[in-house]
Amino acid sequence: MTITPETLIAAAQSSKAWPFQEAQRLAKRMPKGKPGGVLFETGYGPSGLPHIGTFQEVLRTTLVRRAYEALTGGAPTRLVAFSDDMDGLRKVPDNVPNRDMLAQHLGKPLSRIPDPFEKFESFAAHNNAMLRDFLDRFGFEYEFVSSSECYNGGKFDTALKGVLSNFQAILDIMLPTLGEERRQTYSPVMPVSPTTGAVLQVPIEVVDAEAGLIRFTDEDGAIVEQSALGGMAKCQWKVDWAMRWVALGVDYEMYGKDLTDSGIQSGKIARVLGGHKPEGLIYELFLDGEGEKISKSKGNGLSIEDWLQYGSEESLGYYIFANPRSAKQLHGGVIPKAVDDYWQFRAALPGQELDKQLGNPVWHLLRANESHAGANAPGSGDTLPVPFSLLLNLVGVLGVGATREAVWSYLGNYVTNADPAAHPALDALVDKALAYNRDFVAPTLAKRAPSGGEVGALQALDAALADADPAISAEDLQTIVYEIGKQPEFGFDNLRNWFKALYETLLGSEQGPRMGSFIALYGIAPTRALIAEALAKA
Repeated sequence: MTITPETLIAAAQSSKAWPFQEAQRLAKRMPKGKPGGVLFETGYGPSGLPHIGTFQEVLRTTLVRRAYEALTGGAPTRLVAFSDDMDGLRKVPDNVPNRDMLAQHLGKPLSRIPDPFEKFESFAAHNNAMLRDFLDRFGFEYEFVSSSECYNGGKFDTALKGVLSNFQAILDIMLPTLGEERRQTYSPVMPVSPTTGAVLQVPIEVVDAEAGLIRFTDEDGAIVEQSALGGMAKCQWKVDWAMRWVALGVDYEMYGKDLTDSGIQSGKIARVLGGHKPEGLIYELFLDGEGEKISKSKGNGLSIEDWLQYGSEESLGYYIFANPRSAKQLHGGVIPKAVDDYWQFRAALPGQELDKQLGNPVWHLLRANESHAGANAPGSGDTLPVPFSLLLNLVGVLGVGATREAVWSYLGNYVTNADPAAHPALDALVDKALAYNRDFVAPTLAKRAPSGGEVGALQALDAALADADPAISAEDLQTIVYEIGKQPEFGFDNLRNWFKALYETLLGSEQGPRMGSFIALYGIAPTRALIAEALAKA
């Protein structure tokens, strides 16, 4: 199927996939883009280390960016990863060394605090380097922008003068949203103390907006008159967000549901400053297995490192892709299905009509990382010879002592040219299946003894396998299993109960794979040994 820019644009204009829905809204505002490129932004607070929230926000924003490029026939775009490293350190993180040293710098901008890891010139520089390494690891295309560099280098000076010129109008927006106590100390602009270097939460008086001159009471009680420009002040969060939109010319930024109110107030402030609120999507937050909001301090939920230990990078992208306006549980139990679903969508992609391709998550994910060779023409390497769920069943039967060599020896029953080098994607998943089985599956497995008609059914299955051709296909094996379950003398009300009995007696789990596929993968003789082991308990 030949896809021209014209056919792609036409399909993109009517696509219901959420990245295209976002791109369509953005294109209504700027159908032909703008000089220098339409600017997409993601924000990051470097008081902590990059995490799965950082990944999902950059990924989702990139998906919209690529959709916009397709929709507009290649209008230029940019993505800025913005670090708010001018923010004052509010508390000492638990997961860093030299905590006593950091405690001495509370309130100071993160970019003016020594690095507790003793590797960089500041704490912010350390965390910014980690952020960039993190984004580079996943192949994102972005420009890194530092809040401190913008403030210190004067890039925000013009916008900051705008804040001072519209000081009262901004107060009129913000004060009604604050409690009585907070109103007493609130100021849209926070000065940096000339004596301690801390970012101060004190009222200020605008002396000369155009000159950037302000007056305030320092921590020692002295009245100070100084410039707010050149890094001698920073804006409060919601004002800072709005000023950044205006100063950088941000056209699109998404954010979490917990920042909904911030987005409303910042949008109003942006209009006061002569700009506008960017287009954007408000996404739902991740939940843990109990449905509770994931918290870095609680440590509930999965980290990026956890997911990549048990599942692939592509499966994480696939899981995050689905409707961002719906909350998602993030725990180990969702990984196997995400892996298999990704590969099902990937296998379907080459044969789909263009409109279906644009609704396929894999179409978007392959374009999120520009380093994917041939991303515009998926074809080779688009199938996984063994589903991850089936691989997990094999590893589960082999037990926690299984090795990757043992797994590959069984894969030879099912996979043509069962060489890890010939199937790199499957080979990578073998290690992840071994880890997943060790940490999630093995502790829960408990094979029960067969009872009642289950005994006769297992005996019949064993006899049928004894007579089967060693080269029998997985489909024919599945038919044998079906036919035994249908026989009335065994008393199964439906085939579901028969398969449930197979899973619980042979595999030790309430759920399992297509038994024909499992038998073909595991082998007829080893499967008969499982049956004999189960019958010995009856």
